[in-house]
Amino acid sequence: MLMRTDPFRELDRLTQQLLGPGTWSKPSAMPMDAYREGDEYVVAFDLPGVTPEAIDIDVERNMLTVKAERRPVAKADDVQMELSERPLGAFSRQIVLADTLDTEHIKADYDAGVLTLRIPIAERAKPRKIAIGSESPPRQIRG
Repeated sequence: MLMRTDPFRELDRLTQQLLGPGTWSKPSAMPMDAYREGDEYVVAFDLPGVTPEAIDIDVERNMLTVKAERRPVAKADDVQMELSERPLGAFSRQIVLADTLDTEHIKADYDAGVLTLRIPIAERAKPRKIAIGSESPPRQIRG
């Protein structure tokens, strides 16, 4: 799987923590892990506190886009917030997928605040044996 590399990602993450939550026009990045497991790639996104209805997954050509939004929980009028560290707002992540992945059969699961996408490897990209044929009959070598 091919992913865009961004040498400034850590700097962006720190800046976003200092400047506040993301908006739909400038969403915050969401942490993720990506790895190969057998004949599929697995991508896991951390989205704690996000409802499944607030997650949007799109694939256009080989660009996978995941968007999510975490809204504040409604509180009673007499509640006074003492500390608020959990980020709210919009989150987004884009990944460039290799042409060797089957984007037609992506499976998505959401459990315990983790969105897991399983992307199978296309049949044409799997290793296969090539038989060696012979065009002429075998010849005997005389010495």
